[in-house]
Amino acid sequence: MLASTLSRWLDQHGIHYAWVVMGIAFLTMLVSSAALGLPGAFLMPISREYGWTTAQISSALAVRFMLYGLMGPFAAVLLERYGLRRIVCLALLLIAAGVILVTRMTGLWQLFLLWGLVLGFGSGLTALVMGATVANRWFERRRGLVLGLLTASSATGQLIFLPLASYLIVRYGWRVAIAPVFIACLSVAGLAFLFLQDRPRSLGLAAFGADSKLPPAVLPAERASFLEPLTVLGAASRTTTFWVLFGTFFVCGLSTNGLIQTHFISLCGDYGLAAVPAASVLAMIGGFDFVGTIVSGWLSDRFDNRKLLFWYYGLRGLSLLWLPHSDFTFYGLSLFAMFYGLDWVATVPPTVKLASSSFGKERGAMIFGWVFAGHQLGGAVAAYGAGLSRTLMLTYTPALYAAGMACILAACGIFLIRRPAVPVLMPAPGVARSS
Repeated sequence: MLASTLSRWLDQHGIHYAWVVMGIAFLTMLVSSAALGLPGAFLMPISREYGWTTAQISSALAVRFMLYGLMGPFAAVLLERYGLRRIVCLALLLIAAGVILVTRMTGLWQLFLLWGLVLGFGSGLTALVMGATVANRWFERRRGLVLGLLTASSATGQLIFLPLASYLIVRYGWRVAIAPVFIACLSVAGLAFLFLQDRPRSLGLAAFGADSKLPPAVLPAERASFLEPLTVLGAASRTTTFWVLFGTFFVCGLSTNGLIQTHFISLCGDYGLAAVPAASVLAMIGGFDFVGTIVSGWLSDRFDNRKLLFWYYGLRGLSLLWLPHSDFTFYGLSLFAMFYGLDWVATVPPTVKLASSSFGKERGAMIFGWVFAGHQLGGAVAAYGAGLSRTLMLTYTPALYAAGMACILAACGIFLIRRPAVPVLMPAPGVARSS
């Protein structure tokens, strides 16, 4: 097997195979996030070609966001049952099919099917839950750094693919612009099939940073049940902490991928800014976000996570309220990109830490899966709501004001969470498992 050969070669050079797995996971999340954000660059060209309104196209994108989020809690069960390699390859093939087949669509229902259902399901399998699974299984040390890097991969995808897609749309049309993401998905799926391994013990290794090279014997685990996420949700939903995390992350999605990632290029077009410069500003946001997310992971280990989220949501809200008054000049948009970009997904590490400290590490990841579902529901509301605003009022300004004020409320609401002295008691492992 190629993975075993590569693992032995790396071991001879003092490199743990965990970094190969992390690299493939990074590329997987990168191309997945690129595909998820790509429709924002295609909104206006598709609208012009097919005569569909912004609201109609946005409604299909809203379905994608909802499904992407709701898959989160169940993606952990699928990864446990069928393994990383199978699920990653399946997800990337679905994403590739969803983006390429849309070039042959003839009706709006096909856009719903391909960019709503297929793309939403495929990208949901490769979301943050997959990154957390890789970090927990393969790393004993540097786990926080790895999770920060994997989270920041969404910014890297935007940084690379959106400007390229916008350039190709202008030169060759939107159908040609889909090709780079399609090719990238197939390429990463090939890498995953050849080199991705489910657990360190598959190669006779311990996790990176563990004491022993050979892991202890592990008893066969019971198969995870698809009812387990619902059982965990039922217990968590009886707490104020869960609803505060869910609500604030709903606002996070409302003010990021549902609004800016989806509609920013169209918004800039309303102010006379061409698609390629607008995509370059999005890439700038992605660059600041890459730095901000990694720094946020470092800060979340050292400071009160509630205070971090207060500043993140507060600054984001102020930047959104200011955006319509920026005149969309180079200086104004650069200032927006810096303040907004530094906390695009910087909210993730503090939110994960609060979920773990409030509900325990064992159930924290699954709880975060449900909180992340709130994020994508917020994204769906913003994707459709901003499109409706643009269609009915011929402006995105009401959507920007609404998202900005929601961020201010989220900044204040985060302090409804108190420091938990003892994690909330959750169902014991195996309670909702099938025999």
